Amino acid sequence: MDFAPPRPWVSRYGPGVPAEITVPDGSLPDLLEASVRSYERSVALEFFGAETSYRDLGESVLKAAEGLRRLGVGTGDRVALVLPNCPQHIVAFYAVLRLGAIVVEHNPLYTDRELRHQFEDHGATVAVVWDKVVPRVQALPADVGVESIVSVSLPAALPALKRLALRLPLPAARKSRDALTTSERLSGPRPVHSWRKLLAHRALRRQHPRPSSGDIAVLQYTSGTTGQAKGAVLTHRNLLANAAQGRAWVPGLEEGREVVYAVLPMFHAYGLTLCLTFAMSIGARLVLFPRFDVDLVLRAARRSPPTFLPAVPPIYERLATAANARGADLSSIRCAISGAMNLPEATVEFWEKTTGGYLVEGYGLTETSPVAIGNPIGPTRRPGTVGLPFPNTDIRVVDPDNPSQDREPGQPGELLIRGPQVFSGYWRKPEETEAALLDGGWFRTGDIVRVDEDHYVTVVDRIKELIITGGFNVAPSEVEDALSAHADVADAAVVGLPGTGGGEDVVAVVVLREGCELDADALRQHCRAALAAYKVPKRIIAVEELPRSLIGKVLRREVRTQLLVEGTAAPNSREPQKTMEVNDRMGTE
Repeated sequence: MDFAPPRPWVSRYGPGVPAEITVPDGSLPDLLEASVRSYERSVALEFFGAETSYRDLGESVLKAAEGLRRLGVGTGDRVALVLPNCPQHIVAFYAVLRLGAIVVEHNPLYTDRELRHQFEDHGATVAVVWDKVVPRVQALPADVGVESIVSVSLPAALPALKRLALRLPLPAARKSRDALTTSERLSGPRPVHSWRKLLAHRALRRQHPRPSSGDIAVLQYTSGTTGQAKGAVLTHRNLLANAAQGRAWVPGLEEGREVVYAVLPMFHAYGLTLCLTFAMSIGARLVLFPRFDVDLVLRAARRSPPTFLPAVPPIYERLATAANARGADLSSIRCAISGAMNLPEATVEFWEKTTGGYLVEGYGLTETSPVAIGNPIGPTRRPGTVGLPFPNTDIRVVDPDNPSQDREPGQPGELLIRGPQVFSGYWRKPEETEAALLDGGWFRTGDIVRVDEDHYVTVVDRIKELIITGGFNVAPSEVEDALSAHADVADAAVVGLPGTGGGEDVVAVVVLREGCELDADALRQHCRAALAAYKVPKRIIAVEELPRSLIGKVLRREVRTQLLVEGTAAPNSREPQKTMEVNDRMGTE
């Protein structure tokens, strides 16, 4: 299967988009340093009005790198980042990479259980952590190898007047302060170093060895079809390539003048590439939001009008609705990129009518750094499809049961992707890597697609049973394990059902133990102790029996089909239990 198929889709590219790009050599720190040299006096970061120039950003990266070096961080070491979007996140990211170490991104809203699994897997000895999360990292068992914690306070990055306002003895100030930082003492079994002191050192010597293009840059955890999340290994070249592909894809980019809004979390592959690498590579002003908030975004838009907005469909819906209701001007946004979930055509029409700019959908996975396919940003875009393969990217549509066999044009099949942005495997998981990467570097996406006569790709279905909610992946088995740990639950199946805004709702079907009645609120509360909030089922339905294959495995697809046919009950339904029908065919799932 090691062959180079033709790329007929390049004729459909937007004006000025090349069929091939030259993938930059070097490393991600080289990317940032090039922008520091070219745009040293320009604003790199904006956080609640506080501005950081590219020159100051570059200096902070070298100081943080020296501080981390003194904590023992060296080439190939993993450093955990458990941070929301903030200036310290960007500095820590590039400081770790400058040492030749590996960044491991974490969702700061993860539960103790979720954090523990990932820390046990990657083995980081140093963690840079939002101070509100430090107690949870301290609570990790002694056999988890974290030796040092660097505590980050978000208010320290605010403008002086806003820091003073947080100290006022007023309920509103207290609420804002509690959302940004903690008043808890951060003592524990592991030493805690303040971010401020980390930056008090002199800058790292510039002759310190640099990472190379093929070195690992990031371990990005992604939910598998079964079991717990696994770390996708992304090299400097993978991420440099994807940033360069993005630059080539967006027409009319004015390097050094674009304003990019970071409303996507940068611990997610989508936010990482579009904000941490792509935005920095073009010398953009990156406006940071620790969480998405309509009011914060619209206030920031008056101060620094955005020109480029990567987001997900619900964000576009909410922003356009609020802008119309308040008379806010979003016409500065020439280009908006949607990913991570299906983009309804109605959302495209609503957004483009509101802003006058383009809203186009792209496609990718954590394993593709993440973007592999995109709609042209111009009149040749095709809403309802995810677009065309990026430059330097090959795709094939194959028989899912025999990936060496290509489908006929127009026939649905599993999407395979090959390109410089495709990952090199899963961290310390050779069997999973072998299953995902075929000979010739082809990555099995697990998505069923159809390619039309003009070469536009439409996602039809997923082989993988991942649920995509709010742009995040949820592994059904993880939620099922949490539910099954409750004393009332004998069995559980979790599926995704269509929700609002193009995403899915997490829906659980449970079999209760004899004598128990469904208490959906209690089950959800139980799940919150083990799962991040977006993984907790929105609906829980009780049945007498779940459909199973002849080898006894629960058939989630049968569960999902039955729910779609019958219509799901309300979240707290107490309707009589029912038995889900089981098809006669032999199940091998």
